[in-house]
Amino acid sequence: MKRSAVIAFAALLAPAGVLAAAQSTPVALAQTTPAPSASVPAAGVVPLGVTVIEMQAVVAGWSVKKDLLGKGVQNEKKENLGKIEDIILSRNDSASFAIIGVGGFLGIGERLVAIPMSRIKLQSGQLVLAGATKDNIRAMPPFVYAH
Repeated sequence: MKRSAVIAFAALLAPAGVLAAAQSTPVALAQTTPAPSASVPAAGVVPLGVTVIEMQAVVAGWSVKKDLLGKGVQNEKKENLGKIEDIILSRNDSASFAIIGVGGFLGIGERLVAIPMSRIKLQSGQLVLAGATKDNIRAMPPFVYAH
């Protein structure tokens, strides 16, 4: 008798548990419209990869890792001014400033200065900061990270 009462009680609770679970679980609805064509993005959809036009800029650009970090910067007289330690990006995705380590010996006594990327040019495979001298680079205010 006890066994049949327990089974009957469980039978009464089971639908309530299923109903409670169904009410708390979101239901995925089937999509009734076909997916937009891959060649034409839907309004409000941003492609994850680069476009053909953006790829041209990627190919023509500098790689921070391969082309800039750790590379020496010279003036037009081929005097070494320092090496690029970091690149600071602006909020609009452009490389705004090169952080160059200047002075010191073997990293001791070195300090950082910020140079606008627009001033650094690639000439004959060398990064060149035209018009710069060791003295005017040393006279620049030091760069200090905000955080």
